[in-house]
Amino acid sequence: MVDSVSGAATTSSSDLGTSRKTIADNFDTFLQLLITQLKNQNPLEPLDTNQFTQQLVQFTSVEQQLKTNEFLETMMQSSQNSTNAQAVSYVGKTVTASGATTDLIDGKANWIYRVDAAAENTNITIKDASGNVVYTEAVSLAAGTDQIVWDGTTSSGSKLTSGQFTITIDARDSNGKYVPVTTEMQGVVDGVDVSGSEPFILIGDLRIPLSSVSSVHASASSPAPDPETPETEQEAA
Repeated sequence: MVDSVSGAATTSSSDLGTSRKTIADNFDTFLQLLITQLKNQNPLEPLDTNQFTQQLVQFTSVEQQLKTNEFLETMMQSSQNSTNAQAVSYVGKTVTASGATTDLIDGKANWIYRVDAAAENTNITIKDASGNVVYTEAVSLAAGTDQIVWDGTTSSGSKLTSGQFTITIDARDSNGKYVPVTTEMQGVVDGVDVSGSEPFILIGDLRIPLSSVSSVHASASSPAPDPETPETEQEAA
């Protein structure tokens, strides 16, 4: 689903236009009353010019504020449209985004991870959309960035072909001390939702905020691991 790229602040624009029209009508009425008063004032007791001068200044100040608001709103709308257009350009491309949930597509679910230090005693747990554990494995992870690819085979030996799955990586070093791990997911964008204040890219049934996207690739191929770390892909089979 790709919603309209340009529908964001129509309500506020309408409210601003109404406010400006009200100020203009009130100002016209004020001028008419002022002119009538000046025409019919008592020459011996003329009107105090300070009073209507202050009123003129107040009308001018309000008008300037409305124009400033209108300018700021136009800038915000332009920025929002630019962000929406950027999100739409991701359709059909492979993105990597922060998060631990991804889809099992064509017999493969892929996660990217970064571990701060070597974690010899690591447990990987994969759960389905209902929170049921479908796969566990004990592995040893080297420090750096790499990927975990799961082919849908559960711990009981059955084969899953589709669905959403969440990975948990409990990484610990040789002394059992916890090692921080950052997990990302990867998939091909098949839609964009720009109906809210922030665009969401759609990968299957997943809704991922644009701000969480860390990389974009033109093809569906997996990105190469960090060149500074050895290539040790963990195959969870």
